[in-house]
Amino acid sequence: MGKVLVSTIYSFDSIVKTITQESIDEVYLLVDDKKSKEQQESLKKIKDTYSKVIEIKETKIPLYDILKIVKKCVSLIDSIKTKPIVNITPSRKTQSIGLLYACFKRSQNIDKIVYMAEESQELITLPLLNFELSDSQQTILKNVDSGTTIANLTTKSDLSRAMVYRILNTLKAKGLITDTEEGWKITDSGKIALL
Repeated sequence: MGKVLVSTIYSFDSIVKTITQESIDEVYLLVDDKKSKEQQESLKKIKDTYSKVIEIKETKIPLYDILKIVKKCVSLIDSIKTKPIVNITPSRKTQSIGLLYACFKRSQNIDKIVYMAEESQELITLPLLNFELSDSQQTILKNVDSGTTIANLTTKSDLSRAMVYRILNTLKAKGLITDTEEGWKITDSGKIALL
């Protein structure tokens, strides 16, 4: 199987640069639920230029709902049989951030993340971070909700109270949970970490 590109789309240039520089064979474009005129024009240009030599597929993503964007992008990354190159340049910031978070969640399935510098038009490779958690951290995170007690978490995780407290503090420091008056609450970052 050849090289695959997953890219947000709004403008045209960085996608062309990535296709050309990386010798891409298949492209997945992340488009708005409701395409803007500029996005439609860019999509048409890409299809007119490349559809006879490269397979081009579209996946719809929301414009501003980060969690839904991440879920859709994680699902797409999971469905691709080879490690894609991901371009986060051409889109709304929320879509780029959502795609970036999905890459961090599936870092083992990504070749690299690129961004085209505005001034030099050079493709820059971005660091590939991850949201990996230990099995114990995942167990606690899955069972945290506003009514959860330490005793309940201790039972469900089969860990000591001290270890549960330590994990809760770690999860809170990572921004995956918050401590509210009602109890522990999972954040959107925590929901992403569980994908």
